[in-house]
Amino acid sequence: MPKNWWTVLLFPILIIAGALRLTGNGWDQYEHYHPDERYIAWVATSIEAPVTLRTALDPQKSTFNPYYWPANNENPCIVNLQDAQREFAYGHLPLYLGVMATRIVEQVAPQLFDEFPVTCQSADSSFTFGEFDRITVVGRALTALVDVATVLALFLLGRALFNEKVGILAAAFLALNVMHIQQSHFFTVDVYMTFFVVAALYNMVLAVQKNSTWRISFAAILCGLAIGSKFSAVLLAFPLLQAWWWARGRLLSQASRRLLALRSFVGLGLTTLATFALSNPFALLDWSCEAITPATELLGINIPEINWGSCYLYNVAAQREMVGGSTAFPFVRQYIGTQPYFYFAEMQLRWGMGFLLGTVALLGFAWAIISALRAMNWRSIRLEGKPLLRQKAQVQWVVLAWCVPFFALTGGFFVKFMRYLLPLTPFLMLYAAAVVLAVRWRRLRQTVLGLTLIATGLYALAFVAIYQQPHPWITASEWIYANVPQRSTIATEKWGDRLPSMLIEEDTVYSASRFDYQFNELTWLSGINQLRDGTLYVADSERKLAENLNRVVDSDYLIIDSNRVYGVVPRLPDLYPLSSQFYQPLFDGELGFEPVFVTARFPHLGDFHLKPDFFGWPGVRPPRMVRRFLDGLGGVTLGRVDESFILYDQSMVMIFQNVEGFSAEELTRILTDQ
Repeated sequence: MPKNWWTVLLFPILIIAGALRLTGNGWDQYEHYHPDERYIAWVATSIEAPVTLRTALDPQKSTFNPYYWPANNENPCIVNLQDAQREFAYGHLPLYLGVMATRIVEQVAPQLFDEFPVTCQSADSSFTFGEFDRITVVGRALTALVDVATVLALFLLGRALFNEKVGILAAAFLALNVMHIQQSHFFTVDVYMTFFVVAALYNMVLAVQKNSTWRISFAAILCGLAIGSKFSAVLLAFPLLQAWWWARGRLLSQASRRLLALRSFVGLGLTTLATFALSNPFALLDWSCEAITPATELLGINIPEINWGSCYLYNVAAQREMVGGSTAFPFVRQYIGTQPYFYFAEMQLRWGMGFLLGTVALLGFAWAIISALRAMNWRSIRLEGKPLLRQKAQVQWVVLAWCVPFFALTGGFFVKFMRYLLPLTPFLMLYAAAVVLAVRWRRLRQTVLGLTLIATGLYALAFVAIYQQPHPWITASEWIYANVPQRSTIATEKWGDRLPSMLIEEDTVYSASRFDYQFNELTWLSGINQLRDGTLYVADSERKLAENLNRVVDSDYLIIDSNRVYGVVPRLPDLYPLSSQFYQPLFDGELGFEPVFVTARFPHLGDFHLKPDFFGWPGVRPPRMVRRFLDGLGGVTLGRVDESFILYDQSMVMIFQNVEGFSAEELTRILTDQ
């Protein structure tokens, strides 16, 4: 076999990875349906070069500060806030990189934007592809390219840890990984963090293998960039300290060189902090928020309430409260009753990786941990001077020092968004490749390898096929404009996306405007439920029921844009004893509303679709029209699906028309008879 045989395979793997990630960049026709991406791009429109260095560092005047709307903030076609605080719960580095890349494209190749349809009507009635949209286009493309770079970095890591064969196979698995393909279509932060994590661990491994000072320093820089992308990368402290100890820290055992070792340790920490500060400057400069740690008692010492004032800590604390299961966030109540760790694994097996790749990945993770434990020289505990870990085992533990704590912490979260596992996925692909190639029986090894690659490749193609179809919310919006009379009243669900979307084409507003309709917002999912002194305060009340039913009867149409509400409320009757009674009668036609339109898009190859089960988990039966629609799509149903996986790009929309005109009293009687 040629010495550099792997280069022949690596190049097409990277091309395939890029094609899968860049296909369907306009998956929502730039209607900004992803809320995190929408907010990041919105903030990005206010990020500009500072007039002076003095204003650049002033939190209330700087156009670099994600935590504050500049006083002179102006941008056509979007809502402009000025001189006001704003929350920004994301790492700042992806924001700055997205803005920088957009400015470069605007200067170097502005004609590229001429190929995009108009999305913005300015105050002067001119139509354009606005900055809000340009940032989204470039941001999505940049995210895709960063994930392709992650595929390359994983190959390098696999080659360093194992060999070229493992590296190539791991890169192939990651290139075809559906979770990474999907997240690469969003201008969000998880892909950036993942890249810097993989790159940092690669350099840590080389630092240990080659006893390299500059490698460990470069790894510290990459750790700072990872934390600058998302705070949870702070767990890189574990492998970084391990790598430093095995590469440089052993000098502490030599009295003449202890000062050198301590200096390198302090330098490591300062390098990471300085890199984070440069990529997130206002994490250290803006102290105008309320970041309060409550009063508590520790070891008999009363610690008073402290307001740290840091906007960065405020946003980190808010995110920590959410993932911990605060009931103040209705949009995460889908995770009530889900099992830590097992739910994550189930969703990866069903949807994120697919059954074959997911199974091999989980087995590989367990195999890697067991192999690393077996490689330890346990006798060294009793034999002075014998190392506990040989170098080969040391580098394995450097990587596991990230994987194990990250999975232990993240898998235990109450909130289990599938994307939370993205920084672990490349390493699962690495261990999947390693365990497959470690199989001794050649025929079995080839069979598992072939079936896994084929199944994963077909799933990747099926998933990308959704981006060749119009987004369901756009299809539904077009139907509304064509069939729902203007000035009709439409009921929509809070925490969903209000349809119809404002569609613009060919220098004219799409036949009608969403402002030609009136809207009623249904709040079935809302309400605060708290556990105090062992008492559960439910999220329902008679007043809430009456208000919602009045809105229902006052509406000509009712739009359900996703399973966000009906997938949760009927499943939790203890929290929603009244609201949970609404959906089954609605679907059965008992409330006087009949389904008139349904649309969706699912992963598919030709007429073979991979369909989620929207109705089984909450225990409701779909409307007859919806059942016929789903049955008419060939393929298989893969069971329940995590809401966060389908909400933004694969939702199913149902539109109901009020044909009976029941009163609120009649609806109340129907529901109470259930």
